[in-house]
Amino acid sequence: WVAVEEYMDELLMPSDLVLDAARQASAAAGLPDIAVTPSQGKFLHLLARMRGARSILEIGTLGGYSTIWLARALPADGRLITIEADVKHCEVAQANLMRAGVGARVDLRMGDALDLLPELAAEGLEPFDFAFIDADKENTAEYFGWAVRLARPGAAIVVDNVVRDGEVADARTTDETVQGIQRFLDAVAAEPRVTATTLQTVSSKGYDGFTLALVTA
Repeated sequence: WVAVEEYMDELLMPSDLVLDAARQASAAAGLPDIAVTPSQGKFLHLLARMRGARSILEIGTLGGYSTIWLARALPADGRLITIEADVKHCEVAQANLMRAGVGARVDLRMGDALDLLPELAAEGLEPFDFAFIDADKENTAEYFGWAVRLARPGAAIVVDNVVRDGEVADARTTDETVQGIQRFLDAVAAEPRVTATTLQTVSSKGYDGFTLALVTA
């Protein structure tokens, strides 16, 4: 599947020096190699464009690679709020965002998402049209709950890394990251305001998947 990914990327995704530089800067700074792949980044970009998103919430910035993809989907007056807990990641991401020319429409907030999300709610901002969650898996259920609360009806929420090499189906797992995703999926199933599905994926990142939820009310 890596060969297929490379074949498809070569056909459908011309080289992008800005995005390549963001990946290289993140690697040079020693950030973990856990960002979305180029094809996954473009998938997020296309979803946000098809939704006509004017406001996006991202939980888990890392080096800003997915942030750039999402920011490019916004209109000139759009806004993206991205949350990152790690100081070093924020520094790398901010430099990458400025180099990409999207810094003016991205509000990068540093801190624990479970502290910052209630602050967003208190600010009375316009509801979000699109959300992407790709942060620590232990708290994914809580992040999802906040994303639903902060979204408008018709918004799309994408959650990455939900298959965990297939371990998500293991009821006896002791892996806290897998348990976190299981709690998240239970929360999705119990949430009356969304309809959702999960797709398994294979890529250069291995075997995983994402959940796509539509906020219906």
